[in-house]
Amino acid sequence: MSKLGVAIVGTGMIGEVHRRAAILAGAIVRGVSASSLERASEVALAWDVPRAYRDIEDVVADPQVQVVHVCTPNHLHRAMAQTALEAGKHVICEKPLATTFEDAKALAALAASTGLVATVPFVYRYHPVVREARARIAQGELGPLRLIHGSYLQDWLMDPASNNWRVDPKLGGASRVFADIGSHWCDLVEWVSGERFAEVSAAFATVIAERSAASSRSFATATTDAGMHAVSSEDVAAAMFKTAGGTLASLTVSQISAGRRNRLWFEIDGAKASVAFDQEDSERLWIGLPDQREEIFVRGPGAGSSEQRRLSVLPAGHAQGYGNCFDAFVADTYRAIKAERPEGLPTFDDGLRSALIVDRVIASARTRAWTSID
Repeated sequence: MSKLGVAIVGTGMIGEVHRRAAILAGAIVRGVSASSLERASEVALAWDVPRAYRDIEDVVADPQVQVVHVCTPNHLHRAMAQTALEAGKHVICEKPLATTFEDAKALAALAASTGLVATVPFVYRYHPVVREARARIAQGELGPLRLIHGSYLQDWLMDPASNNWRVDPKLGGASRVFADIGSHWCDLVEWVSGERFAEVSAAFATVIAERSAASSRSFATATTDAGMHAVSSEDVAAAMFKTAGGTLASLTVSQISAGRRNRLWFEIDGAKASVAFDQEDSERLWIGLPDQREEIFVRGPGAGSSEQRRLSVLPAGHAQGYGNCFDAFVADTYRAIKAERPEGLPTFDDGLRSALIVDRVIASARTRAWTSID
C-alpha cells in the first residue's frame, strides 16, 4: 500500500502532536484545517504542508486524504468525525468522542456500519510497563483482585488567572476535570485490570468560583486582564466504583494540585501481589509482594511481556514517555488501516465506553447516589 495521506483538523498543542506522530508513522500530511482559513494558512506554512483547508468539508473533498485527525475543541468532535466517516475517511478523533453519551453512541454506530478504522487516543495504554502490568494480571500473577485505587492530578488551572476553552461547558461539555483526565484513568484501569466498572458514587467541586475572562492556550496562564467570570465546571472530582466482579475502586481527579504536572497514578492490589504505575515516572512498574518484598520492573526491550518489548523502542536507561506512546498509537491505527490487528488499539467503542462512564459519573455527582453504569 502507498503511503497514507492524512489531514490534521485543529492546530493547537495536540494537533502538533498528531502531526509529528503521523510523519513518524510514515504518512504524508496533505493539509491542515483550523479555526479560520488564515490560521490554517499560517500553520500550513509553518508545518511545510501543501494545503490549508477552509473547513471539514474541504478536508474530506480531498481525494489524497485517507485519514482525518480530529484535534479540535470537544464540541466539534461529533460533527467533524461524522462528516469524515460519511465521506469514507478513516478517523482518529481526540477524546471525548463527543460531549454527550447519545452523540458518542451515534458516532460509534456509524463507525461500525462503515467498516472504517476509527480510533481514540487513550494513549496511556502504550506505556510499555502498562502493557507489562496488564500481562501479569492476565496471567494470574496478582491472584484475584481486591482493590483498585489511584488519582490523576494536574496543576495547570490552580491560578484563577488561568483559563481555557475546556472550562466552558458549551465548548468542553458538562464535565471538565473528570471528562478530560478522569476518563483516561478509567479507560486505563479497566483495560489493565480486565474488570469493568458497574456502579459509581461520585462528587464534584468547583473550588475556584471565578476565572479570568481571557482564555489562553492549554497549560498556559492568561496574561491579559479581561475581568473575571463565574465557573460552573468542576476543578476536582472523587469517585468510588464497584466492578462487575465486586472489586472496589477509588479515584481522585484534580487540575488544581500544586506541583502535579500530569500525575496519572494507579495501584491494583491482588491476593498475591500488587502493581503500581506513575505516568510521571513511566520507566518503572512497582510490584508489591508478600513478606515485606517489592520489585521494580524497568522498561526495556530485553525482558517482560511481548507487548512490553514491542513498545520499548529505546534501550533501557534511555527514557521513553508520552510522545512515544502517541507515536505508537498512531502507528497502530495506520497498521489497522492496512488490515493488521494490533493489540490494545482504542477504538470508537472504547470512546463510547468512556462517554458512558462520564455520563453516569455526572449523574451520580448531581444526585449523590450510587448510579449503575450500563
